[in-house]
Amino acid sequence: MAVIAGIIFHFIGGFASGSFYMPFKKVKGWQWESYWLAGGLFSWLIAPPLAAWLTLPGFAELIAQASWSTLGATYMFGLLWGIGGLTYGLGIRYLGMSLGNSVMLGCCSLFGALVPAIYYNIAPAAGKTSLSDMIGSTWGQVVLAGMLVCLVGICICGKAGMMKEKELPEEEKKKAVAEFNVIKGLIVGVISGILSSCFVYGIEAGKSMAEMAVARGLEPLYQNNVTYVVLLWGGLTTNLVWCLLLNVRNRSYKDYTDKKTPLAANYFFSALAGVTWFLQFFFYGMGESKLGNGASSWILHMAFIILIANLWGLVLKEWKGVSTKAKATIIAGNLTILLSVLIVGYGNSLK
Repeated sequence: MAVIAGIIFHFIGGFASGSFYMPFKKVKGWQWESYWLAGGLFSWLIAPPLAAWLTLPGFAELIAQASWSTLGATYMFGLLWGIGGLTYGLGIRYLGMSLGNSVMLGCCSLFGALVPAIYYNIAPAAGKTSLSDMIGSTWGQVVLAGMLVCLVGICICGKAGMMKEKELPEEEKKKAVAEFNVIKGLIVGVISGILSSCFVYGIEAGKSMAEMAVARGLEPLYQNNVTYVVLLWGGLTTNLVWCLLLNVRNRSYKDYTDKKTPLAANYFFSALAGVTWFLQFFFYGMGESKLGNGASSWILHMAFIILIANLWGLVLKEWKGVSTKAKATIIAGNLTILLSVLIVGYGNSLK
């Protein structure tokens, strides 16, 4: 039952992440940096401590008692992840929901799932799963096979995106994705995917705070919520500095008070996007606590995000006008990713 609950929590988190950009499409008259920062204040500054306060009473004491090395490493990974999250928004602008998520989350899946396990192979730690542990056990081998299947599915989705790029005339691409640019998008996407995987490293770096919460008798299901507070300070720093620089350069700081735009609606939809974004990791933490394996949790999370994002891509008609073969390819990619979820889930049930 724990495995099933973990998969359900990861699906909810994946749905939130795959859907959070949708409210931004309702923002009118603001430049990208303005609504990204407005939403980000809810994602990185308001929602995390609120969630920790509701689920882990006394969370501030846990942070105060953590070592400076723990806080520094968690914050630093948050900074790096913040760059990945920042460029994620740019990747979506240039590639659209389907292709953008396939490229970025593909890189993020690979680095986020395997690097921690490789690290614990080099520097063993009690209670941490290393790559050798996975290779040397039946459950680990099944999970690794599921990861491989997931990467195959991601590659198929990427192939479908490239087919779309070749088939559609420029004006049709612009209708679905206004700023479509495959070269810029791929460069930004790869950088985003690699740096975005730093989030899972930040969770590992701040694990001692989560363990203190459990030791105090607080609900283990929400243990990662205290880590998110520090981790997302790093994300806030990166995004705040960059967006404010763009606000000054583009003179878009006027957006926040421009009465010619629907201010109330813009703030509402930006806040909705920000809170929805945070919910992905709120439920990710719950899923990880049930599965007890960071590598498989991360790959499940990424797989569900890609599934949901590609479904939104179909709803938004990003695939309108492409050949039946291209549509069949994106469907095949999604089905392959779904198969990987089942394989990873089965592997964890063996554990």
